[in-house]
Amino acid sequence: MGVALRVIPCLDVDGGRVVKGVNFRDLRDAGDPAELAARYDAEGADEITLLDVSASAAGHDIMVEIVRRAADEVFVPLTVGGGIRRVEDVDRLLRAGADKVGVNTAALDDPTLIERIADRFGSQVVVLSVDARRCRDGLATPSGYQVTTHGGRRGLAQDAVEWARIGQELGAGEILLNSMDADGTTNGFDLAMLQAVRQAVSLPLIASGGAGQPADFAAAAASGADAVLAASVFHFGQLTISQVKQALAEAGFEVR
Repeated sequence: MGVALRVIPCLDVDGGRVVKGVNFRDLRDAGDPAELAARYDAEGADEITLLDVSASAAGHDIMVEIVRRAADEVFVPLTVGGGIRRVEDVDRLLRAGADKVGVNTAALDDPTLIERIADRFGSQVVVLSVDARRCRDGLATPSGYQVTTHGGRRGLAQDAVEWARIGQELGAGEILLNSMDADGTTNGFDLAMLQAVRQAVSLPLIASGGAGQPADFAAAAASGADAVLAASVFHFGQLTISQVKQALAEAGFEVR
């Protein structure tokens, strides 16, 4: 029996509320983080991801409290990301009830952060979040995909596929691959990008960005994803977790 494919709702948190937009713009309020987490836990989510999209110092304090509240409500693993810059930030979030942490910008600034978190807490705690898009603005990378920061507004010369490989070497336990081109569009995951990263790393790979219908999740799994993550389609009632799991099972993938 293989490893079951995970279905993960993602809660983007800004100022203590869950929000969602398209390409990280035109954000709409989607509810209270702890209440939504509890709902998704009851509906069969395999994990829940909380992302602080404001990532300010004040926001970080809010997130610790949100994690504490959410952890009291759910029985599935919680991954928390956004604004994590130090090993001490990880310690605070784990103590509040997080099971894993996502690192992004700070790891690009100092890749040893991945190594230091893994050394202290174990690789299973570290999720490298890669916000990637097809190259533009005259930049070119070997894979054709570049890493971005600041919600996709700032493109880097760093090759996204190579960055995922480096993250694996430094001790990350998972890769969260978010397509900034597809984010919030509901037009489907970037399957070519998923396949490129799948070929480069052996770590569990989480597909994010673009889910719109049940078949999209099965397509991501067929392209190498070990887990599928979505936000707006769950928050605003277009899809349920059970519908996604049914589609995955019908396509031949094991689900919990």
